[in-house]
Amino acid sequence: MLLVRAARPEDADGVARVHVRSWQAGYRGILADEYLDGLRPEDRAARYTFGSTDPDVPSTIVAAEDGVICGFATTGPSDIPGRGELFALYVDPDAWRTGVGRRLITDARAHLHGHGFTEAALWVLDGNDRAERFYRIDGWRPDGRRRRDEIWGVTVDEAGWVRPLP
Repeated sequence: MLLVRAARPEDADGVARVHVRSWQAGYRGILADEYLDGLRPEDRAARYTFGSTDPDVPSTIVAAEDGVICGFATTGPSDIPGRGELFALYVDPDAWRTGVGRRLITDARAHLHGHGFTEAALWVLDGNDRAERFYRIDGWRPDGRRRRDEIWGVTVDEAGWVRPLP
């Protein structure tokens, strides 16, 4: 049975494994193979900070199947006042197309709405057609914003998307 709950500090290794595996599978052909092949979960795990109750700090939920983390979503306030943001949504490739992502995004939207946000934003990596399809089905739309950002040591181009809440 799939359990979705708040991430705890001891979840860092499991979240990092999902994060790396999903990047390696999902961004293959978008980011350089050498970069993706060099990603290591232990490098990411050390950077996570889970368990804060401060509403101004991003919070993460995890999806676990039989105690094994198979996905996560991170939400928090956007840089635009009154708007929430989905900072991350990643599912282990072995759990793609099983409903884990749908459950995580539904819970992430509910979390943002519960904190008083009426609109949510996210950024999609250019060329990530799989993510674009997923977000369109969930009611998200591109809003015309563009940015070049450095994420985990690599520079990427991204497009902004928005969705009304709930």
